[in-house]
Amino acid sequence: MNVSTISKPHERLADILSGDMEAVNTLIRTRMASEHAPRIPEVTAHLVEAGGKRLRPMLTLAAARLFGYSGEHHVRLAATVEFIHTATLLHDDVVDESAQRRGRPTANLLWDNKSSVLVGDYLFSRSFQLMVETGSLRVLDILANASATIAEGEVLQMTAATDLSTDESVYLQVVRGKTAALFSAATEVGGVIAGASEQQVQALFNYGDALGIAFQIADDLLDYQGDSKATGKNVGDDFRERKLTLPVIKAVAQATPDERAFWDRTIAKGRQQDGDLDHAMALMNQYRTLEATRSDALGWAAKAKSALDALPDHEIRTLLRELADYVVSRLN
Repeated sequence: MNVSTISKPHERLADILSGDMEAVNTLIRTRMASEHAPRIPEVTAHLVEAGGKRLRPMLTLAAARLFGYSGEHHVRLAATVEFIHTATLLHDDVVDESAQRRGRPTANLLWDNKSSVLVGDYLFSRSFQLMVETGSLRVLDILANASATIAEGEVLQMTAATDLSTDESVYLQVVRGKTAALFSAATEVGGVIAGASEQQVQALFNYGDALGIAFQIADDLLDYQGDSKATGKNVGDDFRERKLTLPVIKAVAQATPDERAFWDRTIAKGRQQDGDLDHAMALMNQYRTLEATRSDALGWAAKAKSALDALPDHEIRTLLRELADYVVSRLN
């Protein structure tokens, strides 16, 4: 592939890291095999082969490359990160009762909830086997903590999603759990395995954390103002699913008693009727919460970029900087 014709930073990263990514994909296929339970590779192949940007494992490979790592553990760790991500997707789709992911039917729809939960458990187990093979307790600590934080974020979201008292600090806690924790762990372990200094490992963590938050805020904003063909979601899906995301949290914080009663009926109680989404959009426009949310996403992208200043000058660093801009470029 001619790099000059590739415009998106994640595609250029994929091109530079293509050899490592092939090794990761081979390892993923090998480790998701099961001679006793053929359902396992069937379900995992459906998700793993569905495409997606493979952003998280790529961040691990990129961080290791940035420090000139020449071993093989970065491949194991990148596969670990993808297995954790895939396991959480399988579980999420059951919890959310989702019917589609990346434009395809979800595993729980094609098979059943039991298969999705159990195969997710299998992938978590596989991910821990891969971590142990690196022989690094530090890596094990980082990824085990990330796995716990992800689960904690999902449980918090379940209770906070329809609770009107959910404020921006709780929202940030949910986002750090469900999205940013794996981004920051992915970059952090790449640096650890490559022997980066403590200051550099912290910078990698800070980059992944801010990138993940910017990514999720952008995603939540696009639910209200995105192109459904590009996002794969219908505008207002979060509203219909009664999810308190940042644009709504900002509107609730400024609501009059009548407006709060509207949010209470539609989000807290879920008694929605025709015209409610339009009214919700009008309130968000009135309080300019979509613009404020966009500003927050851009702020986190800027934090991600500034974290990179502590890292070596390298083409990978340049692409990571561009990646931070790219995750919020969808908002223009």
